[in-house]
Amino acid sequence: MLAAVRELREQVALGCRILGLEHQGDFVWGHVSARDPDGRGIWMKASTYGFEEMGPDQVLLVSWEGEVLEGDGRRHIEYPIHTELMRARADVDCVVHTHAPWAVAFASTHEPLRPISHEPTLFVPPDVARFTKTGDLITTAELGGDVAAAVGDRNAAFMLHHGIVTCGADVVGGVMAAVLLERACRTNLRALAGGGPKSWSSDEEALSKREHCWPPALLRQAWDYLARRLDA
Repeated sequence: MLAAVRELREQVALGCRILGLEHQGDFVWGHVSARDPDGRGIWMKASTYGFEEMGPDQVLLVSWEGEVLEGDGRRHIEYPIHTELMRARADVDCVVHTHAPWAVAFASTHEPLRPISHEPTLFVPPDVARFTKTGDLITTAELGGDVAAAVGDRNAAFMLHHGIVTCGADVVGGVMAAVLLERACRTNLRALAGGGPKSWSSDEEALSKREHCWPPALLRQAWDYLARRLDA
């Protein structure tokens, strides 16, 4: 189990660096977590570090109640985003929260995310879920539960005036959902700036593209490519 935990910490740290490469860093804020295989809580990025600085030693074991059980450093105050979503979803082993700039800007337009390129088809149809109860920090289990309820059985939600939350069955899936949601929002905003999109994939085509473009094996290929870019 020690080897499995070490690998999990390395994956969380790599996921953070990939998000930094993809311009989702916001100074030292934003976080990635993975479910502890022994059920003790979550392995989560430590506070006070930027995404690009992360290594496995900066990934902490945080209990379901927010206590740091292993690792040196401070936990993020918004840990309930992660713990409550994983409590609500047995199928989720990774949660990501970032202040993705294109997504924050797009969510403020209240426009639906249109499948005008490949990336949005990972999320729509139906439209991306939206958490609107507060744009403030998620510092309590109650608010974390509200975020989890907004996500429902989906893989992402906009946190209006705040950021995004994405999730997946593993770190690759959760992180790549964040990467692709940000890219989808960027494309949609560009189309809106050009007068608004005039066409997009039908629901039937979008669902077909989701199956063809975004199975776990292809998400892994994109993850591996981004990891190679970090080493270049």
